[in-house]
Amino acid sequence: MNSSRRYTLTLSCPDRVGIVAAVSGFFARHGGWIVEASYHADEATGRFFMRQEILADSLPFTLEEMCEKFAAVAQEFGMQWQVQDSARKMRLVVLVSKQDHCLNDLLHRWRSGELEVDIPCVISNHEDLRSFVEWHGIPYHHVPMEDKAEAFAKIEKLYVQYDGDTMVLARFMQILPPELCRKFAGHVINIHHSFLPSFMGAKPYHQAFERGVKLIGATCHYVTADLDAGPIIEQDIVRIDHGDTVDDMVRYGRDIEKTVLARGLRYHVESRVLICENKTVVFK
Repeated sequence: MNSSRRYTLTLSCPDRVGIVAAVSGFFARHGGWIVEASYHADEATGRFFMRQEILADSLPFTLEEMCEKFAAVAQEFGMQWQVQDSARKMRLVVLVSKQDHCLNDLLHRWRSGELEVDIPCVISNHEDLRSFVEWHGIPYHHVPMEDKAEAFAKIEKLYVQYDGDTMVLARFMQILPPELCRKFAGHVINIHHSFLPSFMGAKPYHQAFERGVKLIGATCHYVTADLDAGPIIEQDIVRIDHGDTVDDMVRYGRDIEKTVLARGLRYHVESRVLICENKTVVFK
């Protein structure tokens, strides 16, 4: 049995008795070998969330056939569900401006195999990082922002052309138009250099310095039409004191931004994140 290939089922539905039994029973009847299972009942919304990994070779049918058979169970419980096949790597289209620390970290993790994804292209509103990206053998597309409507139409076209699954804003210092956020809801991830909801918008380290905070952080979140207010995937912080300058905070922040984005992306790529209104359930 090839234990490396897995199907990851994620779902949410109105909470009620029998959900776990129905799903587990479905796979048991077909000889499915469940190797990881996570559950969460959200009292505030009355919804139930589940993630299960099943060894692909333990099932007697293809992924398509499994989905057809499972549809009856899903309909009975009113499930919103999807299945990810580990044999197909998620395709991340990365957007970046001039700062390269998050991009550099992602490409290192990608090249080393730590982050098992495909990166079909990088898009930027500046030319600065072209040679760095192309050295990695990745196509680089410069999209100037003089006409923003035209620029974002081109970005959307490139994303579709490269068959992107997720758009990653790796310090892309532009605000996406609301229609693009709605069209790809749950598929656009941003790293914000602040511990949201504090210090939204531009220059959060300067805002934090002026406020005299003792903790700064970074937030990986899904992008919505509301600026820096989408569902949060991952966060982290570092302690500072009165002797730290804005430049110090920016320097500390770069390290946090890299690790928070990497962790958030890993959870997303492994289908460990389920959106619950404007929050997330993250099965780590």
